[in-house]
Amino acid sequence: MLEDLFRPELRSLQPYQAATYEAGLVRLNANETPFPGVDGAGLNRYPAVRPEVLTQRLAAHYEVSEETLLVTRGSSDAIEVLIRATCRPGQDEILVCPPTFGMYAHYAQVQGAAITKVPLLATADFALDRAGIEAALTPTTKLLFLCSPNNPTGSVLEPTDVAALCKALAETGLVVLDAAYAEFTADSQAFMSLLGEYPNFVMLRTLSKALGLAGVRCGSLLADPAVVDMLGRVLPPYSFPAPCEAAVLTAMEPGALRAAAAQVDALIRERERMATALADNPRFSRVWPSQANFLLVEATDAPGVVAAAKAGGVLIRDFSRDPATPGCLRITIGNTAENDQLLAALE
Repeated sequence: MLEDLFRPELRSLQPYQAATYEAGLVRLNANETPFPGVDGAGLNRYPAVRPEVLTQRLAAHYEVSEETLLVTRGSSDAIEVLIRATCRPGQDEILVCPPTFGMYAHYAQVQGAAITKVPLLATADFALDRAGIEAALTPTTKLLFLCSPNNPTGSVLEPTDVAALCKALAETGLVVLDAAYAEFTADSQAFMSLLGEYPNFVMLRTLSKALGLAGVRCGSLLADPAVVDMLGRVLPPYSFPAPCEAAVLTAMEPGALRAAAAQVDALIRERERMATALADNPRFSRVWPSQANFLLVEATDAPGVVAAAKAGGVLIRDFSRDPATPGCLRITIGNTAENDQLLAALE
């Protein structure tokens, strides 16, 4: 039973019963103020307990059923809820593969969960150490976090490896694939078939990157309906703000989606141009291939590159002090003018 993968106390937890809505009836059941505010936007009323319209739209966008999708406040919210729902403090653990997104370990520390690390293989372009992961799994490994394309390396995983790890954790834990940058890959649908095949497979998606909605904080957790149900018990009611839902629905109109897809294509072209230009710059000893909207580069003098970029009016991310990425920097791909500004600063 999938429910057995979650904390025992959560299995018997009844979701909070929030005030209901009924069309045509006066709402005196939610302790709201009746006054709509100075702008008349109606924000004096709570949003829906769960954003049903947005759930329908996102499910259609990702081509999944509604019961397999949970709307979250960005994919970081989903990471926190997953750890809180599965890991008993001081008893359970997560497994991560550094270098990777730091919030997996951050939320585990907050929860009091142990963190097992199986590094990516730096000598093989940060490939996954599948054998090492399988050897490190224990009965208390509740979550395996994978990221594809991985942040900060830009490397992608093979679906066959992820499928094998789903089998390895079938009786004990969930495999969570963070696909925040999927739209920038050659095949953004590469892992979708795993959703129906492995009940313990979870995929995280976000609108922050490809759709340009980082300020809205809208993410989606895709998983078996039983997993979605259990996690829904942890989320508070009214968790997704009404203005954010309106912004997302506008951004997901057909014309807006076409414009966003064109912007993704432009960023991919800029990514390849920047990779070539940086590889030709003597400040860098290596530029790794990337299928995300950023590049990981190894600098001959990382602090000097950061300082030169800042002097030229550009901020880049310094990963050089991380033991998993010594001497490395992560450069987000901007528009043509922004990228040219960085290149000029580094001449």
